[in-house]
Amino acid sequence: MSEPLGRSVYLTGFDRQRETLERIPGAMVFLSLHVGEEFSPGYCAQAELVCRQLWEAGLRTVADVSIKTQQQFGEPDLIRLAKRLHVWALRVDYGFTPEETAALAARMPVAVNASTVTPEEARYIASSGPLVMAMHNFYPRPETGLDAAFLLERTRALQGAGLKALAFIPGDQALRGPVHEGLPTLEAHRGQLPSACFADMVLRFGMDGVFVGDPGLSETERARIRRFQQEGVLSVPVLLEPGGEDLYDRVFTCRPDGPAGLVRFAESREYSCAGVPTPPGDCRPRVRGSVTVDNDRYGRYAGELQLCRADYPADERVNVIGRVPEQGLLLADSIPRGGRFALVRP
Repeated sequence: MSEPLGRSVYLTGFDRQRETLERIPGAMVFLSLHVGEEFSPGYCAQAELVCRQLWEAGLRTVADVSIKTQQQFGEPDLIRLAKRLHVWALRVDYGFTPEETAALAARMPVAVNASTVTPEEARYIASSGPLVMAMHNFYPRPETGLDAAFLLERTRALQGAGLKALAFIPGDQALRGPVHEGLPTLEAHRGQLPSACFADMVLRFGMDGVFVGDPGLSETERARIRRFQQEGVLSVPVLLEPGGEDLYDRVFTCRPDGPAGLVRFAESREYSCAGVPTPPGDCRPRVRGSVTVDNDRYGRYAGELQLCRADYPADERVNVIGRVPEQGLLLADSIPRGGRFALVRP
């Protein structure tokens, strides 16, 4: 996915968030302009100021609008409102007919609600303009996010109709209130590492664009996402036992013929050919997330490294030398056959 990581900004608290926004030219920023509890006498002036600052920073604002937004700003024409606010794209939902949305799409990029638009409406709107996107919602309340089957089915259908698919992942700092439990599209992503959710959205669901729903994202997670985008390397957090620390920060490749339950390190041969014996060590059961090395009892396989994505029994020929913490398991699951990854300190 070539699209830079998108962020979400909110009028309330924007001054605190502003300094943490990465100034990546062309990156998308999501901003809702119909959050009722934010309306105040100075709402329109504040919204114009924020939108202008985002535009001046070279960011592309995707503004979520409704009939309520038009009333608040006193603009009967959404195109005029978009120009007034320096908005790059409009995310239109309830209150607008497919015909009205198609008319907007002919003049500027638009995004529709991925969960409610019908396939027929999607094809009709997509045929009306050069860039029509389908944006999935984020879900503040736990247990209400989308399930994987629906997200995958709906995304493929919309992309097949000619739309670009967008979704949200949670942040890991300054979670959005009032619930403060993350803003993911996929329920299974709630509480997970943003870098793991990002990789999952790109590799498993094929998203064309991904936004962080919450205002806060740590520098560590930004760096991991940036590395994946720029180098194609997934950063998998691992707690390695003493003696195995030399595996940190080396880039490995998942063998293209590896089974689903194991990540087999393609570079194991280089590792085992270093001439260093691998005596039997901790041969405990290999629970999901274990990092292992085959010891000398395995003969020609001695030195082979593996990451377990499923539970396996203890084997006197296999040493357990580390484990992936619970929050890193989604990243371990995301490593594709032939994909590149690095073991990093949590």
